[in-house]
Amino acid sequence: MDYDVTVIGGGPGGYVAAIKAAQEGKKVCIVENQHFGGVCLNEGCIPTKTLIKTVNVYEQVKNAEEYAVDGVDKVNVKVSMDKLQRRKQAVIKQLVNGVKGLLRGNKVTTIEGTASFVDKNTVKIDDKTITSEYFIIATGSSTFMPPFIPLEGNTNVITSKEALDVNYVPKSIAIIGGGVIGVEFAYIFSMLGSKVYVLELMDRILPMVDAEVSDLAKNRLTKAGVVFHTGAKVKKVIGNKVVYELSGKDTSVEADAVLMAVGRVPNTEGINAEGIGLKFNRKAIETDEYMATNINNIYAIGDVNGKSMLAHTASREGIVAVKNICGKIETMNYDYMPSCIYLEPEIACIGLTEDQAREKYQNVKVGKFPLAANGKALVEGETEGIIKVILEGEFNQILGVHILGVHATDMIAEISVAMNLESTAEELINSVHPHPTVSEIIPEAFMAALYKAIHFM
Repeated sequence: MDYDVTVIGGGPGGYVAAIKAAQEGKKVCIVENQHFGGVCLNEGCIPTKTLIKTVNVYEQVKNAEEYAVDGVDKVNVKVSMDKLQRRKQAVIKQLVNGVKGLLRGNKVTTIEGTASFVDKNTVKIDDKTITSEYFIIATGSSTFMPPFIPLEGNTNVITSKEALDVNYVPKSIAIIGGGVIGVEFAYIFSMLGSKVYVLELMDRILPMVDAEVSDLAKNRLTKAGVVFHTGAKVKKVIGNKVVYELSGKDTSVEADAVLMAVGRVPNTEGINAEGIGLKFNRKAIETDEYMATNINNIYAIGDVNGKSMLAHTASREGIVAVKNICGKIETMNYDYMPSCIYLEPEIACIGLTEDQAREKYQNVKVGKFPLAANGKALVEGETEGIIKVILEGEFNQILGVHILGVHATDMIAEISVAMNLESTAEELINSVHPHPTVSEIIPEAFMAALYKAIHFM
């Protein structure tokens, strides 16, 4: 064989898998048909958060008086979209070059092009053919354009890719979908000054987050001017008008731009997966807990297996796949996978929601602690938010934690470690958290679940 391991796709799943395999002593090749770093670095996580950083700074500057900073000319403070786009591109370029450097440094062979399976040990890349003992498919996903929402006339529909590249602020934007992507863009554009409408089919936004926390986020965004229509079934887009059904009646909203954010679909086109007999679960390549497909030398990781479309999930799956290829048997656990949403304040969650826990367990304990009772949050002027912890009632096992608040996306890592170590609530309570930090809300919430918090009545 030409290679021991060949990875198809250079995103956060693929390049991590390639590097790990090389570190395990394998001869490795990685094939990428667009750009290394994948959607995350080029069209997703990183550019989105770059925009969010700018709008957060913009808000802080406008509200500088609250922090005793005088003299800011609010009338003339504005965001330069051209400069923002240049900064975004600079951040992307640095990270993508970093990925390429890591691959070179680990002696991974890189090939640009589209790989298509000839058989289970062979792929063709343009006019080149290579063989490999093992393959890891990491081809990612693309924006789902729902066929049940027809586009009529000269529409102004964009995807998240185009939304990241705008060099102007639309006066109004309608966002179809109230999941993570839709809500993050609702925050970005509302802070930049757009009138934002969010149309969500379900009865609440952010369905993966505990209902209490998602309701708080919705209230915060509503105060910022975002208009939400939940339970709205979008029927079609005609020109600049989105037609939807709400409470049994057809209505519509007009907007300068319409963002389609109803989810993503695995990228399997062109790799001849069906041709070699790979098994699918709907549109995703089916994998087991070892990340293996039904063909014994082929693994699939990241968005293409449809299990959990998060960059850090893909990276972890890549490491699990490589370990199994190397005979170090390891399984993938999705129960303790954190999820983050970058609003202001941030949202971070892991494990079960309260509703899910009560469906699964007879005895459940819940503890809450508000950010308003935390000294560091008060210092930072970010007192809006809550931490909610959910425990199994008999042994105080941690079932889920949901945080809305400043630094939430950093603090959730502690909970991920605790849950992977099967820590109990008592162990979190007995771990001293430094003062003053926002992280002090963590033991307080666990105390509230077991008996009573110290700093909140």
